[in-house]
Amino acid sequence: MTLPRLFQPFSFKSVTARNPIVVSPMCQYQSVDGSPTDWHFVHMGRYAVGGAGIVFYEETAVEDRGRKTHACAGLYRDDQIPEFKRLADLVRGLGSVPAIQLGHSGGRASERGPLFGRQALVNTDDADDAWQAVSSSATPIKEGSPIPREMSLKDIQDVVEAFAVAARRSLAAGFEILEIHGAHGYLIQQFLSPLINKRADAYGGDLKGRMRFALEITEAVRAAWPQDRPFFFRISTLDGQGGYWSLEDSVALAKELKALGVDCIDCSSGGLTGPSTMPLIPRIQGYHVPYARRIKDETGMMTMAPGNITEAGQAERILQSGDVDLIGMARELMYNADWPVHAAKALDVPDYLELFPPEYTFRLKARAEQAGMSINGEAARLPVNATEFM
Repeated sequence: MTLPRLFQPFSFKSVTARNPIVVSPMCQYQSVDGSPTDWHFVHMGRYAVGGAGIVFYEETAVEDRGRKTHACAGLYRDDQIPEFKRLADLVRGLGSVPAIQLGHSGGRASERGPLFGRQALVNTDDADDAWQAVSSSATPIKEGSPIPREMSLKDIQDVVEAFAVAARRSLAAGFEILEIHGAHGYLIQQFLSPLINKRADAYGGDLKGRMRFALEITEAVRAAWPQDRPFFFRISTLDGQGGYWSLEDSVALAKELKALGVDCIDCSSGGLTGPSTMPLIPRIQGYHVPYARRIKDETGMMTMAPGNITEAGQAERILQSGDVDLIGMARELMYNADWPVHAAKALDVPDYLELFPPEYTFRLKARAEQAGMSINGEAARLPVNATEFM
């Protein structure tokens, strides 16, 4: 039997994942001084147990000032490496590929998290804990937000180097895939967007100037990250309502990223809004897939598209169509971390229970046998040594 594309191993460079289901980065606001806590081990572990092929850690700041909140993740000190390594080892030991996304919040820094309305710290009782945000220009991200400090050329050089150093730390921690976060209104997008970037130097002006920062970061990370390990870049293929960044801009950026050694474009959207006539992006099923297909067709690159992918058949059709190479998922997996196992059953994958660790598989096969159930038309049978686990 030929397995569905959704459950065929995905191999690229030195990395092989058991399937092309990717747990997209999801910020948890549970870090302490940037480092993982028990929450992250449970959060990451449940997705690996559930059968996903690749599990991303959340967006991880390359500088302490690059975090959105005091509870955001960051990998900006060598003494953090052992805890990140424990996390990567856990994910790998449960059968998934550990991946990390590196980013910098820029002008979106120094705030409370989403559970507190993303209030700027300067406007709260915690104002003493606020810090100065930096950005491409002294342009607030939204009306009423604190004004960030425009980055000097030295600041730019420091951030580029911080990305490279964080990439080396990520390698030491055992992550096998690295992604740069250039979307969702964070620092890289703050340089890309004419809505925020008002610079008059080589890092502003036309599209070439506004892409310069992103490309310098990419070049520095590519030099620090091994050539035999996959290298991703997340972009907002389109701005949100009223923005200025178009799909044509994304294609142009992707071509430059490909030339610098990026392997896969992770296609998202939104982050910056403004006064233009750009409409709201409709949140239909798989709404990023057409954007990913356009980029794939025009660049020849691998693509990934998260965004309201919820059904097994839907995900399989997307892969069969060739629109994307990897299925990104976030909130659906948060709702049901065992989605890959249930999807495999829905697609008639033999021995779908094998996606679970053996400590789960033998008991669930026993459950099926006791209930007289079958797995894909064959009676579920206990392994010979199953009683050793009881």
